[in-house]
Amino acid sequence: MYLRVDNARRLSANELDSWAGLLRVHGTITRQLDGDLVERHGISLSDYDVLVFLANSPNRRMRMSELADSVLISQSGVTRLVDRLVRRGLVEREPCPDDRRGAFAVLTDAGYAKLVEAAGTHVADVRARFLQHLTDEEQYVLARLWERILPGTSETFSRLKPHPG
Repeated sequence: MYLRVDNARRLSANELDSWAGLLRVHGTITRQLDGDLVERHGISLSDYDVLVFLANSPNRRMRMSELADSVLISQSGVTRLVDRLVRRGLVEREPCPDDRRGAFAVLTDAGYAKLVEAAGTHVADVRARFLQHLTDEEQYVLARLWERILPGTSETFSRLKPHPG
């Protein structure tokens, strides 16, 4: 619960409903999506996000720093995640020829196959757990609101091709 503060710093009921609703919906749906992907395909939602961004990058490769920015996790977090994907043969790591400290994450054919396998589950789950509760018009409005809150949000995903599969 929120700490009691003076009225000037307290969220109104409407503000609290908006903010807490976003947090609860996001947390609940992402846990559900993650659980379904792990159970049915042996990959997490974070793994899936990495595979999607790599699949949509030129030559299926991204600098590790760019990948971290794209999937919204820290540099050390993406390093650990990619290391797990490398051990599973879904991603390879290649040194960056013009930056000895830099590295690329490269999607393997096995990684692409895993992405194609999991895409149907993910898309169906996103529709069932989120999109079906909104009309087309509400989805449009919501997308515009996200863009107002964080400009460039839609640009991140508009460059992605539709999910494979």
